[in-house]
Amino acid sequence: MKVESHIVSLSWIPSDSTVDWMRRGFDVGLAHYDEPPVEALPGLDRIQQLRADDRFRFANVLSAWAEFDGDVATSWGYGEDSGVVVGSTTVRLGAVGATFGGYPLPVLRQEPAVEPGSVHVTQTAGGRTGVPLPQRVRNTSAVLWEAPIVWTTLALTLHADGSTDVAMPGASAFPRHWVYGPDGVVAMKTGLTDQEAWMTHSFAARTPWGERDSEAVVAEAERAVERQLSEGVMRAGHRPEIRRLPVGAVLAREGEPCSEICLVLDGVLTVSVDGSEIAEVGPGAVLGEREVLDDGSRTSTLVALTPVRLAVAAADAIDVEKLRAMAELFGREERRPATQAAAPE
Repeated sequence: MKVESHIVSLSWIPSDSTVDWMRRGFDVGLAHYDEPPVEALPGLDRIQQLRADDRFRFANVLSAWAEFDGDVATSWGYGEDSGVVVGSTTVRLGAVGATFGGYPLPVLRQEPAVEPGSVHVTQTAGGRTGVPLPQRVRNTSAVLWEAPIVWTTLALTLHADGSTDVAMPGASAFPRHWVYGPDGVVAMKTGLTDQEAWMTHSFAARTPWGERDSEAVVAEAERAVERQLSEGVMRAGHRPEIRRLPVGAVLAREGEPCSEICLVLDGVLTVSVDGSEIAEVGPGAVLGEREVLDDGSRTSTLVALTPVRLAVAAADAIDVEKLRAMAELFGREERRPATQAAAPE
């Protein structure tokens, strides 16, 4: 039996994910943030179209196959379409613009791990950004202009029964990385973008090409209905407050009144009920919508596991009817049996 599968990561720069002087450059138009990538990749050929539309900075495409005789893997390999796809960076000064392509680095692949009933493959892909950035040389006043490195490390396990497991064990701290599973749907995302750590450490020996990867902070992808809930619920003329929380900060306590909803833009929070941690939520998660609708109290305690950036909206700035409709849709999705496929709404 031949088992084939693939996964893809897209690396992109979300709005308001930069800080300090880099953010000022984006704000005046010297560079641009990226639109969120598509929610699904129906085929690998779609990546080239996204690249032409300047929708990402780097893509890591991991494709693999394995032949099994029962539980014994008889042969295996990487697909021909595996590798790195390089996007570009457009810099503008007034009406003048220039586009700089990124520089790909050699794709790194570990020797496949073959076990009874499975073959496990790993691939690291990425490269240098299109525009160099200043890096201060330690213990001197010198500044080195060099492009930091963006990468993801993807892992794919092929099983003899035809199933596959996917993971992202490593990634650069910046920008945001989305991982699409074999079905083409977003399966996971990095939960934290850390520009400062990336600017400081993603050079030379402190990258996979210097034999040092960085563990990725991974969050599950929010459901489609949560994405709908996060869009278009603000009343005309209102803008959400952008709020930042340090590690360990409490966003909400169980039992407290709730008068605002939050959209997680960056970072990961723990969710606890009755003192027991039950989940973690990351970018894209909407918090507090039910409490606002029911004029109720917080049903859980939310604590920042990493630095967190939120868009916060007070109840009186929200289109309640639209929020109610989305929450009802959210409730119907939750009530479906776990084994039942979600039917189109």
